[in-house]
Amino acid sequence: MGTSASKNSDSSHGRRDGQLYVSLKMENFNIRGDLIPHVYGSAPVTGSWDSAKALSMARESASTWELSFVVPPNHETLDFKFLLKPKYSNVPCVVEEGPSRLLTGGMLQEEDARSALFKVGGYEEVLEYKLFIKVDIVSPFDLAASWRAYQENLEPSRVRGIPDVSINVAPDNMGSENGPASTLELDLEHYVVPAPSSSVGVVYAANLTETPRSLVNTGISSKNDASSGSSYDSSKAGVFSLDHSNSQKDMDSMVLDPTKLLPAPGMVESKSVGTFSPLLKEDGQKGLLVDRGVGSPRLVKSASAGAVTFDPKLGSETKKAMPAAAGAVAAAAVADQMLGPKEDSRLAIVLVGLPARGKTFTAAKLTRYLRWLGHETKHFNVGKYRRLKLGTNQSADFFRGDNPEGLEARNEVAALAMDDMIAWMQEGGQVGIFDATNSTRNRRNMLMKMAEGKCKIIFLETICNDKHIIERNIRLKIQQSPDYAEELDFESGMRDFKERLANYEKVYEPVEEGSYVKMIDMVSGQGGQIQVNNISGYLPGRIVFFLVNTHLTPRPILLTRHGESRDNVRGRIGGDAVLSEAGELYAKKLANFVEKRLKSERTASIWTSTLQRTILTASPIVGFPKIQWRALEEINVGVCDGMTCEEIKKNMPDEYVSRKKDKLRYRYPRGESYLDVIQRLEPVIIELERQRAPVVVISHQAVLRALYAYFADRPLKEIPDIEVPLHTIIEIQMGVTGVQEKRYKLMD
Repeated sequence: MGTSASKNSDSSHGRRDGQLYVSLKMENFNIRGDLIPHVYGSAPVTGSWDSAKALSMARESASTWELSFVVPPNHETLDFKFLLKPKYSNVPCVVEEGPSRLLTGGMLQEEDARSALFKVGGYEEVLEYKLFIKVDIVSPFDLAASWRAYQENLEPSRVRGIPDVSINVAPDNMGSENGPASTLELDLEHYVVPAPSSSVGVVYAANLTETPRSLVNTGISSKNDASSGSSYDSSKAGVFSLDHSNSQKDMDSMVLDPTKLLPAPGMVESKSVGTFSPLLKEDGQKGLLVDRGVGSPRLVKSASAGAVTFDPKLGSETKKAMPAAAGAVAAAAVADQMLGPKEDSRLAIVLVGLPARGKTFTAAKLTRYLRWLGHETKHFNVGKYRRLKLGTNQSADFFRGDNPEGLEARNEVAALAMDDMIAWMQEGGQVGIFDATNSTRNRRNMLMKMAEGKCKIIFLETICNDKHIIERNIRLKIQQSPDYAEELDFESGMRDFKERLANYEKVYEPVEEGSYVKMIDMVSGQGGQIQVNNISGYLPGRIVFFLVNTHLTPRPILLTRHGESRDNVRGRIGGDAVLSEAGELYAKKLANFVEKRLKSERTASIWTSTLQRTILTASPIVGFPKIQWRALEEINVGVCDGMTCEEIKKNMPDEYVSRKKDKLRYRYPRGESYLDVIQRLEPVIIELERQRAPVVVISHQAVLRALYAYFADRPLKEIPDIEVPLHTIIEIQMGVTGVQEKRYKLMD
């Protein structure tokens, strides 16, 4: 037994090119927990008959152990035996009874397929293990590809007879122990676990918009306005960043003669406020123009400041970066960049509408959608600019159309926001969402003049005639808006806001100019219409398609991975394995959870992929329609299908390193990248937005990472590392207050 039976492959006749692949399974329903099956034999990979170097088998189920390995090319023949021993010790070590088993030329002798017998406990106990041995000679390419996954999943599909779409009726055994029951005592709160610290929650939508760069650099801020959204690096723009650690007394303020501020090359006159920016050094004076409002410009100079510096490229054309996207989005971006006018590659969506009509929520949803697709998008809220510059104590009189000071001040902050948005576009931004009432032609004409030759404007007008929805939105405004944070009397705030609304209604002029989209009574998701005028191009078309399908009807969306599969136990990626015992238990628990959580939502539906493990997870759920989506399948890992991460690292080191460097863009050989997954999930997102009833999505880790990133508005680069654990339900609550998250962990 101690002599190797291997022979050099050069001396074998008729041998196919490739390596000896061995797959072993042992089954015993009376397994001794302390003794683990091992394999040792003549080849170095099996320890060269050294029991201390034997290969440990992995548990596949409660009664089955599994091991697969490849014999090096120079060992076409393999002599081996099984033994039992503890995982981290060589004592006790029980070798199977009988002669060793012999593999020659990929063939196993018939008598060597016998069961393995072990005498343990002083030879008083005999353990019998039933064996399943598969042997073949495969090429290295086939080994890295899906051959092994196919060989190890010869078990017929368990879901072959299940239709792609099924509408279940309530079964007769609603009270059975294993099935869901309407009377089931299940405390959902018992399973709640903390959501990630970066998860979404109830936040006033305007506070999540772009932080005004012009006003932040002045040190102006409002205590009621949360700073959120994308941070701005002033070192990349033609502005001087103030050190907020210095007190105001360290700053000198002086008034300049406007007649001495002459335009110079690279300077752009702001027609709306009558000043120039950036401010160049004049007569040895150094400083920054920080107030672009009405009256004389003011120069703020730090007592310790040196020369004012600014990026000379600000205001000049910068090459637009390609979006982080694949497929149709990338193709459209290339076409627009190569063939379209410069301003068409930059798109400004300018909101129009009376207050409390859902403009900011619509803008936030559109921003999230475009970012998720890979378009560089930012949301600029003029109300946030107003609060930062003027504070939050404006009464309804400030918004009167016949108040010249208020009108001038509101136009001023609108121009500041527009300047910031255009400057950001010139630095590489693609889509700017300009969120304000913009309720008069004069205001819209001002914006179009500022955007001329710099970006394409599409007006998005939101019209709502439902008094109940308007009243609900007004109440939310009083509760959440920083404008009313210091108003202790709710009814007083309501009266003030309704007076403000009446002032806007007196001067409101519907959009009839330029390119526009009108959303009329679309908020509820029932009925309504969209009017489109002069809209063309890939991206504007996608935006219109998204808006047609979006609404603010509250409803939950439940995201969960399938129950644990046998490949999860083995640590293998891809494949179409069935559920493990733990996975089957989770399927039953999930059915109970869904019945309890959605017992009053009989219009809910269950979505799965077409792979067995999701369909089997959904099978115990009854009483709801089930739809299989090919788009919900796990990321295609190509030739790595069926491999473990360690095997990829060992056999395909270059691919392993490439994936580590950039998981978002890395595409498996003959497979997909995360960006590819996002592209095929766009129809799923559109349908989730369109649905007015709850949806349970049972899918896979990579897919749920991408879906979760959409709802949580997470950056694309974070998607591959988002935690989506097994046997956990992520509940996304969608509605007029935004997106909220709750997590339930049904099993450890």
